[in-house]
Amino acid sequence: MNITAQTIDFRVLNEQVKSANDNVCIDACFGQRFIGSGAKGKSITINGTPGNALGAYLDGAVITVHGNAQDAVGDTMNDGKIIVHGNAGDALGYAMRGGRIYVKGDAGYRTGIHMKEYKDKKPVIVIGGKVGSFLGEYLAGGLIVVLGLGAEGAPVGNFTGTGMHGGKIFIRTENELDALPSQVVADTASKEDLQEIEPYLSEFAELFGMKAGELAKGKFWVLKPNAKNPYKQLYTAN
Repeated sequence: MNITAQTIDFRVLNEQVKSANDNVCIDACFGQRFIGSGAKGKSITINGTPGNALGAYLDGAVITVHGNAQDAVGDTMNDGKIIVHGNAGDALGYAMRGGRIYVKGDAGYRTGIHMKEYKDKKPVIVIGGKVGSFLGEYLAGGLIVVLGLGAEGAPVGNFTGTGMHGGKIFIRTENELDALPSQVVADTASKEDLQEIEPYLSEFAELFGMKAGELAKGKFWVLKPNAKNPYKQLYTAN
C-alpha cells in the first residue's frame, strides 16, 4: 500500500496503516503521530518526518524512516525494529522491552530510560551520533550504544545512568566521562564486552552503508550498575 500523507489526519492515516494486509510506504509524512503503534508482521517505510510515539508498542514490524523522527520513538516497544536515517527526538525507546532501534544521527534527552529485559527479550538502541542528558535513566536491562560519530567532546550529556540498576551502556569516545552518578561504574570496554555489541555494530553498518570495522575502532567505555546501587533494592528481590 502506498499513502501520500501530507494532508491526512493522523487518525485516518493510522487506520489505513493498520488495515493494510501488506507492506506500507508513506510519502510526504508531515508529523502524524502514533504511526505503526502495535504493528506486527509488516514493513512500514516512511519518507518525511513522523510525529511523536512512532512505533509505540511495536510488536514485530519493521519501520524505516528516511528523515528525522520526533519524540518517544519506540515507546514501550516489545519486538521488531525501527531504523531512522536521520535524528530522533527525546525519550527514544522509553520503557522499551524488546526489539532494536537504530538511529544514524543524534538523539535527544532521556534516551533509553526505564528500558528492561525479561528472559529472551533484550532491547537494543544504537545511536550513531550524540545524545542529550539523562541517557539510560533508571535502566533495568538491555543495551545502549552511543557511537559519537561527528561529536566534539564526549557524546553524552549530564546525568548519564542516573538510577541505573541493570543493563549496559557503551559509549565510544576518547574523552573522559564527567560527573557520572554514584549508581554507575565506568570502565574501558574489554574484548569480551565488545563481542556483546559486535552483531549490532555490524547491523548498524549494513543499514547505513558504513564499515563495521571502522565503527569498532577507538575507545569504548562500558557503564554498568554499581554493585552497591541503592536503587537495586527497589526493583529486585536480592
